[in-house]
Amino acid sequence: MVFIIAASITFFGSFAVRRFTTKYKIMVIPDERMVHQKPTPTAGGVAMFVAFGIALFVASQLPQFRSVFKGSSEPMGVFVGAFIIFAVGLFDDLKDISAPTKLAGQVLAASVLYLFGVTMFYFRIPFAGLVILSPGVTPLLTAIWVTGMANAVNFIDGLDGLAAGIVAIASIAFFIYGIRLQDVGLLSSSSISPLLAIIVFGLTIGFLPHNFHPAKIFMGDAGALLLGLLMAASTIVVGGRTTQAFSGETYFFFAPLFIPFFILGVPILDTAFAIVRRAVKHKGLSSPDKDHLHHRLMRLGHGHKRSVLILWAWTAILSGFVLYPTFTNQGNAIAPFVVGVLGIILYTLFHPGIRHKSANIDHSPKDDKNTDDKNAQDKDQLKSRS
Repeated sequence: MVFIIAASITFFGSFAVRRFTTKYKIMVIPDERMVHQKPTPTAGGVAMFVAFGIALFVASQLPQFRSVFKGSSEPMGVFVGAFIIFAVGLFDDLKDISAPTKLAGQVLAASVLYLFGVTMFYFRIPFAGLVILSPGVTPLLTAIWVTGMANAVNFIDGLDGLAAGIVAIASIAFFIYGIRLQDVGLLSSSSISPLLAIIVFGLTIGFLPHNFHPAKIFMGDAGALLLGLLMAASTIVVGGRTTQAFSGETYFFFAPLFIPFFILGVPILDTAFAIVRRAVKHKGLSSPDKDHLHHRLMRLGHGHKRSVLILWAWTAILSGFVLYPTFTNQGNAIAPFVVGVLGIILYTLFHPGIRHKSANIDHSPKDDKNTDDKNAQDKDQLKSRS
C-alpha cells in the first residue's frame, strides 16, 4: 500500500509539476555540457517530496508499522531532514546557489537526522572487528554519509532516467536486504529502514515514466538530494545498528555498513572519479564537466538509452553481489555475477558500433587519395555543366 501510494502520487503529481514549471519557464536550457537538445522542465523533486510525505503519513496510520512510529523520533527526523535538503535543492533549481551554501544545507539536514536519532552506533571494519562510535565522532560520520550519498545521486543525474533507475534498483535491493536481516533477527522490526527503502522505490518508479528518454521533466537537485538523503537514512539504521555478524561466513553480513557501496556502486564510483578528476584539473567539486561515466559511454558510441540501460544493468549486478549470499550463505557462488560484469564491460568496450566508428575514422592514406580524386572529378563535372 505504501509503495502504491508513493508511486501513484509521484506519477500524477509530476503532470502538475510539468504544467507549472512549463508555464513559469522553470526550465533547464541546453548548453555545451548537456546532452538534451531542448529546454526541459525541472524541479520534479516537488512531486517526489509530496508523495514521500503522504506515504510516510499513511504508513504511520497502519497497524503494521506501529512499532516503527510509536515512541520513536526517527520518522519525524527523516521528514524534517528530507524537507531541509529538498528545500536546498529546490532553491538551487530555481536560482543557482553557491557550492558552500548547498553543502551547508546538506550538513544541516544531516545534523537534524543525528539530533532525532537517525545515526550510527557502531562501525564495522572488515577483518578488524566492531568499533563503538563515540558521541564526538557520530555527528561527523553522519554528515559525511548523508552528503556523500546525496551528492552521489546528484552526480549520476546526467542522462534521462539514469539516476531514477539506479536508485530504484538500489532501493528495492536494499529493501529485500533489510527484510532478510529482520527475518534472521539481525534487524529490529521497529527499524525504519525497509519502510524508507520501499517509499524510495515508489518515488522512482512513479517518476521514471516522465523521466526516461526523451525526458519530459527532470528531477533537479530537489529530487536528487532528496533521494540521496532517504537512501542515506535507510542505510545508516542498518549498517550502524547491528552488533552481530550473520553466520560469519560472508563478508556482506560481517560488514553490513559497506553494503551501500555495492548497491549504489555506480553513483559512488562516479563521484570518486569526479572528485579525483576535478582535483587533478584544479577545479572545484561543483564545477560541471562532461567526463562522467554516462558521458564516456556515449562517446564510446552508445546512444542515450543504451548508456542508461548499461548502467542500470551494472547496478543490478552489483545488487546481485549483495543479495545472493544473504540467501545462500555461499560467498563463492557469486561467480555468475562476475561473469555478468565482465560481459557488460566487454559489450561496452567492443560493441560492433564502436569498431565501425573507429574504422570510419582510421582510414588509410590510399583511401584519402581516392576520396580526393573523386571530389576533384565531381568538381570538374559541376564546372562543365555550368
